[in-house]
Amino acid sequence: MFSEKIQTGLIRQLNKESESSQLYLYMASWVEKKGYEGICEFLYDHSNEERTHMLKLIRYINKRGGNVVLNNISTMNITYRSLRELFMILFEHEKKISKEINFLVEISLHEKDYFTYNFLQWYVEEQVEEEALSKMILDKIELIGEDKGGLYLFDRDMKNFHKNKKL
Repeated sequence: MFSEKIQTGLIRQLNKESESSQLYLYMASWVEKKGYEGICEFLYDHSNEERTHMLKLIRYINKRGGNVVLNNISTMNITYRSLRELFMILFEHEKKISKEINFLVEISLHEKDYFTYNFLQWYVEEQVEEEALSKMILDKIELIGEDKGGLYLFDRDMKNFHKNKKL
């Protein structure tokens, strides 16, 4: 069993991962309706990945004898004006998640819960990748601007990225 402070932090994080999954899902739906086939596949995949992150936390909490609490998630009613805005929001969201993971690592060290500290190292590495990826995509979109041909090629590349995980 771990401390109440650790359990509370982990529960908060699993709910953040659930919110992240929903955010990616909503964004995927939005871009799919706009005709961006490759980008929507990328976002749908990331929605599933975030859900996997949530499940990993749930299973860890259960293994340690904790009690999982899931929050109700409100439907996001955001309308994006552009792909740039969508990926800017996504990048800022990933930076916020990174801060949350760092906070959990700090708590685990303060509580001397080295099991949880070790468990969280996977999330630390994952967030480095998530931030770098969302920033790279945002940079590419900013470079393309409103060029329809560039957006078409970018969407096609995202479809290939979805399959090959390399952009």
